[in-house]
Amino acid sequence: MTPARLARATALASAAAVPALAALHAAPVISTFGPLRNAAMPRLAGQGRPDHVALTFDDGPDRLSTPRFLDFLDARGLRATFFLLGSMLAGSPGLAEETAAAGHEIAVHGWHHRPLLLRGPRAAYEDLARARDAVADVTGRPPVLFRPPYGVMSTGAHLACRRLGLTPVLWTCWGEDWRRRATPHSVEHTVLTDLRGGGTILLHDSDCTSATGSWRITLAALPRILDTCQERGWQVGPLREHGVPGLPRR
Repeated sequence: MTPARLARATALASAAAVPALAALHAAPVISTFGPLRNAAMPRLAGQGRPDHVALTFDDGPDRLSTPRFLDFLDARGLRATFFLLGSMLAGSPGLAEETAAAGHEIAVHGWHHRPLLLRGPRAAYEDLARARDAVADVTGRPPVLFRPPYGVMSTGAHLACRRLGLTPVLWTCWGEDWRRRATPHSVEHTVLTDLRGGGTILLHDSDCTSATGSWRITLAALPRILDTCQERGWQVGPLREHGVPGLPRR
């Protein structure tokens, strides 16, 4: 084969490989579909023991709102899992330390709240590693759980988690509390419609990526959500107590 033909063949092969690589990169997006995830991917969905509900919050720590959630949970004698953004942690390391000292579980939400589908494997790894190391520096122990921004994983993100000792966990139900039109009633209704024993609730203790002031809506919805869990005989706590098979406990 002449050099020209070899170059042409190589170029054609490379062009043909691009769609396949893109499809491989985006394949984990299928887990974004909640009903499929809950049915076929119980560990990723955060399915735990049937008498327990995991309470989780994303996007903090936020100096304006997170202390209100900590006070509320302390008054109820409850602990939760907080998935922290590294960019928010950098501005409030003391608050993250306070959250950990209060007995809450600290996990990673990435450094920047950007879709992982838009990042290659190296960029995903660097983002997660930076956030993991920041959490470890502040709390004194490396985190073991990761939740991707927007709940969208990529193949590169899965590989990064494996290298960094992080386990991805999404949720079985959420409150859609980031929406501008959310109300305490809508958040409560949306959570409870899909909540079952063993479920994992996703809420937000910060409005840094949500509608301004949405955290107040979330906080107002919490009492009724927790009261309903109690009425149904479900304990509420962090993911480390949730009994998800194969999930690290630290």
